[in-house]
Amino acid sequence: MSIGTTLSTTPHHSFHSNTRTSLLNTVSPIQFLSFRNHTHNLRVLCFSSNPSQQPPPVVVVGSANADIYVEIDRLPHEGETLAAKSGQTLAGGKGANQATCSAKLSYPTYFVGQVGDDAYGTLLSDALRGGGVRLDSLTVVASAPTGHAVVMLQSNGQNSIIIIGGANMSCWPSTLPRQHLDLVAQAGIVLLQREIPDAVNVQVAQAARNAGVPVVMDAGGMDGPIPPQLLKFVDILSPNETELARLTGRPTGSFEEIAQAALKCHELMASTVSMQNEMAIILMFIRDSSTELSCILISESDTSGYLVLTAFIWWHYLLNKGVKQVLVKLGEKGSALFVEGEKPIQQPAILAKTVVDTTGAGDTFTAAFAVALVEGKSKKECLRFAAAAACLCVQVKGASPSMPDRKSVLDLLNCQ
Repeated sequence: MSIGTTLSTTPHHSFHSNTRTSLLNTVSPIQFLSFRNHTHNLRVLCFSSNPSQQPPPVVVVGSANADIYVEIDRLPHEGETLAAKSGQTLAGGKGANQATCSAKLSYPTYFVGQVGDDAYGTLLSDALRGGGVRLDSLTVVASAPTGHAVVMLQSNGQNSIIIIGGANMSCWPSTLPRQHLDLVAQAGIVLLQREIPDAVNVQVAQAARNAGVPVVMDAGGMDGPIPPQLLKFVDILSPNETELARLTGRPTGSFEEIAQAALKCHELMASTVSMQNEMAIILMFIRDSSTELSCILISESDTSGYLVLTAFIWWHYLLNKGVKQVLVKLGEKGSALFVEGEKPIQQPAILAKTVVDTTGAGDTFTAAFAVALVEGKSKKECLRFAAAAACLCVQVKGASPSMPDRKSVLDLLNCQ
């Protein structure tokens, strides 16, 4: 394949004056399904089954990696060579994981990304297509290899990962094709991560903001600070504890450390407002109706579960939009969503009987939360749905292969 080749599961569509009609007429119908909440009352997830009323799709712009798994009892010491118990190559990458999860949850999903013209690229395109993801905007580039990662999976299910960016980080056009930006503008929600260049994410997020499409950004990926020109177009930034520590430059192992990280975050946020050329870390959810911002972080108490550290910093932001929310992923300790003016929502983890592989669990949580959100579910339902999906994910080896289908998630919720 040559540079710029795009893979498509159906004939390519032109997204211009009749974009919404073309797009929404190509996606699959969504069925009516339900689950029970903790009081055993039946809650109906209202998805349209009328092809003429198709919902706007989830659009994921991000990375696709071939994950090279090696199973080991422990990590090697410096200078040590270990023999792996087994090894195999599976589809992964934060963008591909999230797209696969969304599609397997029976929601129409498009993936915008790049792979190389090689065997890994074929593996990824086949896996995405097999998961039900639309590949109209997946580009095959000849001048860079497909991104790949070495996943060192230990016997307790924990992993350490080294990423080689490849086509994920190179060969992107300086200006994204109109077709990609039009697809973003027609989305119901857009998912981003930090395994592709910030410049690409900025273009996508700005296109989404201009079209009134919410943007969810997973904080996982690159080590560096997130540029303010990207953050100002982000609606939800979702870090885990490790990413929060990295972004703020503070440890987050205890409540006291979380407090210090919060203070550092506040300083950086104030700096972003007063000096737009500085790089700063802001955890934020932007939506219409306010020009005020707040920063909310959380920790876990040994005696009383999750303690909430809420520190409100108010200022007049340059944009005429700006109420912020933070979604924090805490692994086996659960998750929490904070919305200004509302009581924080805490969601305990739904614990798996056996943890096989935690790779992709955060991507599963983020994508499942986004699917439930775009379907109009309450925030509490979104958290429960995402927790159930993540619980199922960690029970299967591999990132993209472990993404659960909707029936499995709903069956699990029915048992809670």
